[in-house]
Amino acid sequence: MSSRLRTGIEVLDRKLAGGIPAGSIVALCAQPASQAELFLYELTATRGTLYLSLDRTGDAVTSSIQSSQTRTGEPTVRDITGDAPLDNASKLVSALPEESNLIIDPVDVLERQEPPRYRNFVNQLQNHIYNTGGLAVLHCLDGREVPNLRDTTEHMADIVFQLETRVNGDRIENRLAVPKFRGGQALSEVIKLELSETVDIDTSRDIA
Repeated sequence: MSSRLRTGIEVLDRKLAGGIPAGSIVALCAQPASQAELFLYELTATRGTLYLSLDRTGDAVTSSIQSSQTRTGEPTVRDITGDAPLDNASKLVSALPEESNLIIDPVDVLERQEPPRYRNFVNQLQNHIYNTGGLAVLHCLDGREVPNLRDTTEHMADIVFQLETRVNGDRIENRLAVPKFRGGQALSEVIKLELSETVDIDTSRDIA
C-alpha cells in the first residue's frame, strides 16, 4: 500500500512525507503524565475512528474529547471491561470498517495478558488493519511499571513514536522521536512540540 494517511498533526505529516502509510500499526510511547492524549484526540478528526479505552470509562473519554480545545472528530468510543480484554477487543477490531482509525488507550492492559494470546491478537490486528487500509495507534504508557510484553509491541509495530516530556527550568518540553519506520525512513531529528490546547511545533530556542 502506497497511500498515506494524515495524522492531523501538520508538522508531523510534513516530516513523514504526507502521513503514515495506510495499513500501519503505530506504537505511541509516552509517560502517563504527558499530553499524549492530544495526539489521539486530533487523530479522530482525520477519518472514522474506533476508540477502545481500557482504563477510563467510555463516557469519561467521550467527555474529554468533546471538551478538548483541539480539533476532533466524533469517534465511536467503547470501554473494554471484564476478565477477557483480548477477546472483547478482538470482537470490536474484527468489525472495523475500511480505511478507519483504531485507537487502543492504553495497550498496557492487553500487554499484561498471556504472551501467546497477545501476540496472536497483534498479528490478527496487523492483518485486519493492512487488509482494510486503516491505521491503528497503540498508546503505550512508559510509566513506573512497563509491561513485560512492551518489547513485543514495539517489535511488531510498523512505526514507533517516542514522546518525552521533561521540565527544563520554568518550561515543560516535549520532544518526539520516530526511531522506527518500517518500509520507510525514520526521522533523523527529534521534533520539539508544543502540547497545550493543540499539537504544534515548538519554535523556542534551546538554552544550553
